[in-house]
Amino acid sequence: MTRRFPERLTPLANRLGLQPLYGDIHNHCALSYGHGRLEDALSRAALQLDFVSITGHAAWPDMPVDVPEVAHIVDFHVKGFAKLKANWKDHFAVLKAFESPGRFAVFPGYEIHSSEHGDYTIVYGDLDVAEPELADSPAELKQALQTTKGENALAFPHHIGYRQGARGINWDTFDPELSPFVEMFSMHGCAEESESERSYLHSMGPVNGASTMRAGLKRGAVFGVVGNTDHHSAFPGSYGHGRMAVYAADDSRDAIFKAMRARRTNALTGDNIHLLTAIGDVVQGGITAPSPDAALDIEAIGGGFIDSIDIVRNGELFERISPELSPAPIEAESEAETILFVELGWGARGRSHDWAGELHLEGGEILGLEPRFRGAEIVSPLEGEDETAKLPTLGREGGNVQFSVTAAANPNNVTSATQGFAIRLKAKPGARLKATLSGKQLDIALDQLFEGALSGNLGPIDSPAFRFHALPRPHQWQWHGTVALGALADGENIYVRLREKTGQMAWTSPIFCRREA
Repeated sequence: MTRRFPERLTPLANRLGLQPLYGDIHNHCALSYGHGRLEDALSRAALQLDFVSITGHAAWPDMPVDVPEVAHIVDFHVKGFAKLKANWKDHFAVLKAFESPGRFAVFPGYEIHSSEHGDYTIVYGDLDVAEPELADSPAELKQALQTTKGENALAFPHHIGYRQGARGINWDTFDPELSPFVEMFSMHGCAEESESERSYLHSMGPVNGASTMRAGLKRGAVFGVVGNTDHHSAFPGSYGHGRMAVYAADDSRDAIFKAMRARRTNALTGDNIHLLTAIGDVVQGGITAPSPDAALDIEAIGGGFIDSIDIVRNGELFERISPELSPAPIEAESEAETILFVELGWGARGRSHDWAGELHLEGGEILGLEPRFRGAEIVSPLEGEDETAKLPTLGREGGNVQFSVTAAANPNNVTSATQGFAIRLKAKPGARLKATLSGKQLDIALDQLFEGALSGNLGPIDSPAFRFHALPRPHQWQWHGTVALGALADGENIYVRLREKTGQMAWTSPIFCRREA
């Protein structure tokens, strides 16, 4: 299984000695409250991620136990906390069984809820943890973790956008030494700023402006950003529900954890986008000195058509780049290198279909595969139910791409339940794709896909359907260049946001300008 596309020529990443790795360090299963076995969560994570932490629910010090209207919420939390405590010691054997050095790193983790301070996820850098450290505040948690683990543990606020007092972030008690980053995107929605197309829709309420990433930066807080799923049905990395990237020196768990500590992180929605920025040798998340003439280097490889790349400076849009208007591909070749996204699903509401198939490319070369599998839209233990795990498959055999996955019909007209995968390939003129999708035979000229997407049904209208997305040219899914910043003053911050035409997004951690003390 290929979880990310193979390395390619990326001059900025090579110069900085870094590579992107993709993970999800906040997600749930039946380890505490949630659905699905721990083993199934880890198996799904290993299909499409480089690292993972499966999160248990551990405590809620200021839980509203005397409020009758939320007694049902208190009940499942209390039961979940007890379940994690009972499972904690034995679950390490399962974590260690899935650890694969240099390929798949597994970090222990859990979360503490707090009405006053906001919810925090705790992640350990090693697989030797006697018991979870519980605390009533970030300050007490910091002291407890430093006493037991030193620098080998961190904690970060998640679903930060809820109002303070209702499990949203409390910037007054936020500590960058405890929390190198905040979770800005998840299944809950996007908390970059007050307005977003990915609103908070959970019963806990909408985004509050004072709880957003922009508000924290305006206060002068120093932090990176990440995305995670917060999925509650044993599906870490569920496509479209949130992921994170780290820029690490190598594939080892130590390098991944060091990259987290250094804030070399990105928040992603779904596609494994490569979005790297630097001012000189200072990478996203880092601190640079004031300068009379600074410049921002940007290197972007999308998972499809890049719509825009925004440079946000001190909370304001500083520059917007459109690769269509200002093409600057990292590497343009005579043979068109491109990304094919195959999407499967649709059909009559309430039904699902077991897809299986094979693809063969004639007149080209398949360079790599990227799974884009998703779990059900579940962010509460009161939704969904435990089901027998059906693991998707995606691989190559004899030059052919083979896959199997179950796709449910979309539950409504705004929530996607489709499954998919992407193929990076090189295609010569006249190349053709021969595909078998659940017995249906297709012969597609790739030139046709460079003109637009191709869709169809397995049977009549309302039957399961497929979509071969349009193929982007090199300048449409890659961009690199330098943006002049002029004078860079003490107290400034700069981050970059990328949006694809499909709506998938990526955000870099900010670069901070600070005068040395």
